[in-house]
Order: sequence, then structure tokens, then C-alpha cells
Amino acid sequence: MNNDITKSKVLSSLLWKMMERGGSQSFQLIVMIVLARLLLPKDFGLIVLVAIFISLSNVLIQSGFNTALIQKKDADEVDFSSVFFLNLFVASILYVVLFFSAPIIAIFFEETQITLILRILSITLFFGAINSIQNAIIARNMEFKKLFFSSLGAVLVSGIFGITMAYNDFGVWALVVQQLTNQLLVIVILWFTDKWRPKLLFSMERIIGLFSFGWKLLISALIDTIYTNISGLLIGKMFSPILLGFYSRGEQFPGFIVSNINGSIQSVMLPTLAAHQENRERVKEMVRRVIVTSTFIVFPMMIGLAIIAEPLVKILLTEKWLPTVPFLQIFCAVYALWPIHTANLQAINALGRSDIFLKLEIVKKIFGFVVLVISIQFGVHAMAVGVLISGFLGTIINAYPNLKLLNYSIQEQWKDIMPSLLLSLVMGFVIFFIKSYAMSDILTIIIQIFIGTILYVALAKLFKLECFTYLLLTLKDMLENKKEKTKLIVNNEVR
Repeated sequence: MNNDITKSKVLSSLLWKMMERGGSQSFQLIVMIVLARLLLPKDFGLIVLVAIFISLSNVLIQSGFNTALIQKKDADEVDFSSVFFLNLFVASILYVVLFFSAPIIAIFFEETQITLILRILSITLFFGAINSIQNAIIARNMEFKKLFFSSLGAVLVSGIFGITMAYNDFGVWALVVQQLTNQLLVIVILWFTDKWRPKLLFSMERIIGLFSFGWKLLISALIDTIYTNISGLLIGKMFSPILLGFYSRGEQFPGFIVSNINGSIQSVMLPTLAAHQENRERVKEMVRRVIVTSTFIVFPMMIGLAIIAEPLVKILLTEKWLPTVPFLQIFCAVYALWPIHTANLQAINALGRSDIFLKLEIVKKIFGFVVLVISIQFGVHAMAVGVLISGFLGTIINAYPNLKLLNYSIQEQWKDIMPSLLLSLVMGFVIFFIKSYAMSDILTIIIQIFIGTILYVALAKLFKLECFTYLLLTLKDMLENKKEKTKLIVNNEVR
């Protein structure tokens, strides 16, 4: 890994990663909105159920190797090729398992369509096996520009396929084809834009070495994936796929916003922190900067989204999706906590302490499972509230090791983010009362967003929030660097 990771390279990588996630997922969200208007909540519920089993399989395929390849400083072609062939081998075994177990799963959920849907969508396991290596290499080299073009191209083409099929009454199969073509196109485009190709190299010694770091992440990811998806399994079995469709759509909107910001930061953060892992003070400084800056952006977005949830759902998804509103509002609070989770966990991974990472996952999931068992007795909405309670406890648990590792306590972290939280709450309180005026839904949302943005920025400037000043200075530096590069190019052309 290149240790010469400058601020400008980090910012450039972060910008491209945010463009990749923001651009592709913006189009993906548009596609999902159109499909939601054309299809039924049950169609989405069936896909969510199938996706649970595919997600678990993908965790087993990657086995923590993706993060291990990024974290290992001297990873070479033998490492990449060895993991590549191992991933394909594991994907083949898991595909066979899912193929023959599909009818049993369909009988369990009393939905015959699941058999064929699962057998077809399980093909994406092979795509994931290939894509995990491509992503690891791109992340190591911080070449996120390549991901931008592959993701955007895949979303556009697959979206056209999905919408066309939905419009022609193919039902749930529109979602199946859309997802299948999306993941296929991502690896095809990267195959042509990235120079890496697997070579006929395999070393069990290298696999064991990587696995010694990655197995803890594998167990952690398995625990997290099982815990994350168990709610969907229970809702699909105990209630209905229709209700699962409302629940999953409620999670999708705040998840879309935060995962773009949070996921972009996470992708750039791991290789950056890993490059400075010997300097704990520097790592603490970077972790603190990420927490303060990302919460400054995420908090007002989540509070604002929760307030405009009902008219937004009516406008985008139509009134048949209104039962998703309370889920959306609860998940806004859940996702507002994500930047705190990510920064703490990525710091632990970058320092090579996957053993601590695993212990944290076990502790969090024990608490989460207890909350789930209690909440399920009170219905699906109570289950969503339980996710929020577990998320809040998770911020405390994730931050605990960094008191010793980085001398950065949970009290210090919450002290850092409290100004952004308070300003966001004031902003939310003001725009909440705007809906009391008799205006159309669209006009109300536009006014709320406009006033909320102006008010939040004005308060941040008035109280001279450190993160706001930092963002302005960073933006100024980026613009100045761009001007200097432009001048250099012009001068070279003149010569």
C-alpha cells in the first residue's frame, strides 16, 4: 500500500467515491421509485426474503479476505489470485446448496415463487466473488473513479431493463432481472477499465495468512448479517411479505442517503487509517474529524427527512405505500448513528485488531437479540424501535475499545457531535410547523428544505462550528488546487 497518502489524494478519492455511490444510488433510487409505483409491496417483500440468503452466502464467499487484502501492506499478485480462485470455489459450493434448498425455503415461507427467484438470483454469487477482488484493488490504490463509471453504467442499463419489464406486467421478475443485470454489468465494465487480471497462481500459505486476520471479520460479518436480516425473516414468516415490503421501503430512503455518505467515507477511511496505523495520535485525529464532519452532514438530513416523510411518500410512491411512513421515520434515527459506528470500527480494523472487532459484534448482537425477542411481541413497529435502541447501545459498545487504543472516549465523541445534533433539532423544530399552513405537499416540502438548509447553515456560521469552518476551508483548498492544476496544464500547453 502506498504510504504517501496526502490530504489532496484522500479528498479526491472521497469525492469520487461519493460521486460513485451518490450518482449510482441516485439513479438506483429513481429506478426503485418508478418500480414501486408499478409493482406491489408484496413483490418487494419476496425479493427482500431471497436477498437475505444471498447476503449470507456473499459473506461466506468473501470471508473477510476483502478487508484483509486492503489492510495487508505488502499484498501482491499471489494474494489476489489465490483469493480470487478460492472465492469462485466457495461460490460454486454455495450456489449448489441454495439451488437444492430453494424449494424448502419456499415451503417454509409458503411462497412458491421463491424457488425459481432464489435459483436465478443466486447466480450473483459468482459476480460477488469476482467483484470483491476488483474492489479491494481499487480501494488499495484509491482509484474510486473507476467504480463511478462502472456503477453508474450498470444502474442505468439495468434500470431500463427493470422498468420496461415492470411496465409490461412482469411483476416480481422485473426486480429479478434488474438486480441480475446490474451486478453483471458492474464486473464487466470494471474488467475493461481495470488492468488487473487473475493469474494461474495459488498459495494456501497466503490464504492461511490472510485468513488469520480475516476469519474474525468473517464471523463478525456473519453475526451482523444474520442479526440484520433476522427481522426480515421473522416479518416474512410471522406477518406477511406485504408488511415486509413496507418495512424494507421505510429503511431504504434514510439508508440511501446515509450509506452514500457513510459508505464513501468508510471506503476511503480504511486504507487511509491503515497507512498511518503506527501513529495513534494521527489516527485519533482522523477518526475525530470523520465523526464530527459526517454527523454535521447526516444529522440535519435525517431529522429533515423524518419530518417530510408522509408527503414525500405520497408524492414519490403513491398512497398505497403510506404504511411505510412510521418505519421511515424510525429508521432516520437509526441511520443518524451510523457515522459514529463506522468511524470507530474502521479505526479498530485499520489498527489490525480484528479480534476486538469480533468481540464487539458478539456483545452487540447479544443485546440486539434480547431487544428483538422483547419487541417482536408488540408488533412490527416495535421491532423497528428495537433496532433503534440496539443502534444506540451499539455506539457505546463500538466506542469503548478506542478509549484504550486511541484515548478517544464515548463521552468525548458525544461532546464533539452535540453541537451538530442541537442545531439539527432546532432546525427540525422550526420546519415541523411549516406543514400546518394549507399548502400542497410539493410546495410544503420545497419550503421546508429551503428554510431548513438556510437556517442550519446560518446557525453553524453564527456559532462558528468547527466542522463547518473545516468544510469551508477544505472546499476552498480543493478549488485552489484545481486552479493550480489548470494553470500548470495551460502553461505546459503554451510551452
